[in-house]
Amino acid sequence: MTVPHMNYAHGMVIGKFYPPHAGHQHLIDTAAQACARLTVIVAGSTVENIPLALRAAWLREAHPQPHVEIVPVVDDHEIDYGSDDAWTAHVAAFRSGLPGDAAPVDAVFSSEPYGPELARRFSAVHVPVDPPRARFPVSGTAIRDDPIAHWHRLAPPVRGHLARRIVIVGAESTGTTTLARALAEHYARRWPATRCVPEYGRIYTEEKLAAARRAANDPALWLDDLTWEPRDFTLIAERHLALEEAAARSGSPVLVCDTDAFATALWYERYLGEPAPDGFPLHTGRHHLWILTDPSDVPFEQDGWRDGESVRQWMHTRFRDELEARNLPHLTVTGSPETRLATAATAVEALLEKGWAFTAPLTPP
Repeated sequence: MTVPHMNYAHGMVIGKFYPPHAGHQHLIDTAAQACARLTVIVAGSTVENIPLALRAAWLREAHPQPHVEIVPVVDDHEIDYGSDDAWTAHVAAFRSGLPGDAAPVDAVFSSEPYGPELARRFSAVHVPVDPPRARFPVSGTAIRDDPIAHWHRLAPPVRGHLARRIVIVGAESTGTTTLARALAEHYARRWPATRCVPEYGRIYTEEKLAAARRAANDPALWLDDLTWEPRDFTLIAERHLALEEAAARSGSPVLVCDTDAFATALWYERYLGEPAPDGFPLHTGRHHLWILTDPSDVPFEQDGWRDGESVRQWMHTRFRDELEARNLPHLTVTGSPETRLATAATAVEALLEKGWAFTAPLTPP
């Protein structure tokens, strides 16, 4: 239906948004066009495992209109549409989220069968928005059951949160970049939006060397002339994560990363001669699988940017030991590039088979 522009003083939308999807965006945008002020209540229960604050942040990003306010509200009351007591408890929870300086709610927008009764209890008009969900045939339940099938209907921050991040790590000249690119190309055949995040440390090193040459007016300066400081590695870790976030938001269910902040912490140790401090931004909670490339069957190639073959086995051992010490899910790949790709793809498929562990929301009896 077409909603008249700015027809209501204060509209309200209520939902779990677990997680937000294109149907929710359509609902909120439709209500926003029709109201001078709109309050969106994110009503979640404590049994759900996507934090309310995170869902609210996603919605604020998707709906930055100044007259739209996103309010998270904890609602652990039983859901029973036939119970007046249950309705009273829910309405009280929803009212607690309404801004005190706003006019009374005069319109409730929803796509749900309970919408008319909810509007009645607020003495408001009910405005149905695509109840059959013909325009966006999706629901939170469908997404929780199979996020991949509905990936295209998820907002960028939700895709970024759900994407399975695979990190390829290893010592220099052990085939990390070759495998990262091959793995991303493998999944791009299934999902063309699949991304491979390049190693930002290499980019940063090139920029640092160019800046040093300009400052010294000496084009002959080389890597051994550079001075490394803790802040260099912190910048590399943070900027690499920023590249990851951008790629995950626009990509497919699989994101391949050529190294990560965990690896940067080990290069910190290599160049500064001491372990990275406790506060170093490892970001390991954002990743799901590490694939370590073994050096034993890869000839060392000096491209002018690498330390040297003597350091390679030491770094490999440090990667292996730290992955095990931190109990990070990982495997080591060996053999030809084709064998390594097949091993890595098998591990990623197993990860995807596990699915996404959403806890069940509260439902009617």
